[in-house]
Amino acid sequence: DPITLNRIQSVAPTTKATTSAAVNKTSGAFGATLNNALDGLSQMQMTSDQAIQKLAAGENVDLHQVMIAAEETDIAFRVALSMRDKLVEAYQEVMRMQV
Repeated sequence: DPITLNRIQSVAPTTKATTSAAVNKTSGAFGATLNNALDGLSQMQMTSDQAIQKLAAGENVDLHQVMIAAEETDIAFRVALSMRDKLVEAYQEVMRMQV
């Protein structure tokens, strides 16, 4: 099929405003995902702290469950730190790029 003017005109031109809106929508979703992950980590930390406080107060709690909760929180925190480090590294790499 030959290329005609109708086919070329049917492609909508991309404007800076359209691109910026798409970037803002994507970064908003990414930011919301990060906020949800941090909220989950914070909730996990509070639950673990409450279990440790109950154990320290002498309440009847299962030591194994307290240790499991503490270790799960520790692992989640280490993963969050690793993700932060990777994001900072990626940001620094982008900033070093020549335009």
